[in-house]
Amino acid sequence: MKLGVRTAASSLVGLAVFGLILFGPVGTLNYWRAWVFVAVFTVVTIVPTAYLARSNPAALQRRMHAGPRAETRTAQKFIVTGSFLGMAATAAFSALDYRFGWSPVPAWLSVTGDVLVAVGLGTTMLVIVQNSYAAATVTVEAGQTLATGGLYGVVRHPMYAGDVIMMVGMPLALGSYWGLLFLVPGVALLVLRILDEEKLLGEQLTGYREYAQRVRYRLVPTIW
Repeated sequence: MKLGVRTAASSLVGLAVFGLILFGPVGTLNYWRAWVFVAVFTVVTIVPTAYLARSNPAALQRRMHAGPRAETRTAQKFIVTGSFLGMAATAAFSALDYRFGWSPVPAWLSVTGDVLVAVGLGTTMLVIVQNSYAAATVTVEAGQTLATGGLYGVVRHPMYAGDVIMMVGMPLALGSYWGLLFLVPGVALLVLRILDEEKLLGEQLTGYREYAQRVRYRLVPTIW
């Protein structure tokens, strides 16, 4: 199947699943926060995806090769499974919170959440543009070179930093404060993923240990 067709099919399936997770708990399509969130998510991912499909299809293929089954390391299979379930739980719980009004979020803050989602997703997509070896799986390919410029000069794992920004924005965008509680397990899983990934990179990617000494922070500047 051609890359463009595969990408379109994957996007449609993803949107359908997202729709069920968001609108199912609310029980109505009259949920503007979810519509705006889906629109932001779609636009911010489709534009860079289309760019990569034309300019660097190999990088796009690496990004699409995702999920627990695509991981080769046992620890990563469990971590990725937990991350996927956590994202789904965050979305569904935030929708329930909005439905029952457990922690009402003002409209302006939901819009701010959408901005954070856009920034987080945009960061992950920019990382792929800056580093064509930035895959959705933890692996080191033959001939892979070390990326040190751009966002990699700020933190060692800018793609995951973008994920954290998105995780903060998602519950707010969907109208929930309580949904922010899912940040705790979500960030914990990212930390485990990073530690396991760095073990692999230090062993197999030339120059990574020296790079880690120059760029001290893994995820958040001045913190960790």
